[in-house]
Amino acid sequence: MIIIVTGMPGSGKSRIVHEFERRGFPSVSMGDVVREETAKRGLALTKENVAKVSIRLRQELGQNAVAKLTVEKVRELLRESDVVVIDGVRSLDEVGTFRGAFPDEEIIIIAVHTPPHTRFERLRARGRHDDPQTWEDFEERDWKELKFGIGNVIAMADYMLVNDGSKEEYEKRVNRLVDRILTEH
Repeated sequence: MIIIVTGMPGSGKSRIVHEFERRGFPSVSMGDVVREETAKRGLALTKENVAKVSIRLRQELGQNAVAKLTVEKVRELLRESDVVVIDGVRSLDEVGTFRGAFPDEEIIIIAVHTPPHTRFERLRARGRHDDPQTWEDFEERDWKELKFGIGNVIAMADYMLVNDGSKEEYEKRVNRLVDRILTEH
């Protein structure tokens, strides 16, 4: 089974990924794949360079470029585990790439929704090099994500988690959802 976790930046995707990992299931981050490719090309891991490589990959390999580069990593992980989690899918083209590469695997999409102002505050507090510091940067980043098609993936999700309360409440929701998926599938 392949679990795809999607959502806008700062929505709480990593909490879901970590819960599956805590239970012994491996994950692959599509963002890490782009960062690896950036490093392979001899570029510093800056926000600008990673963004350029992400665009260049899509020009070279198509809109599903990052998914194509992720397939082999997923295939290797499936040799060792019945469940693999993919973090960072941004388009239905990418979902289609995984469905085509793994026709015999059940693929489940989990989407996380968090209100924009909550995500903005979390991203500012998180402090990663590519996190927005102004509302304008935040909106620009959201528009880029939406242009990739992430909204369509969210719309097609099998499960939707709303992350609009306390950290403790969200953790309970995540645990219940992971229990449900592992029990029902």
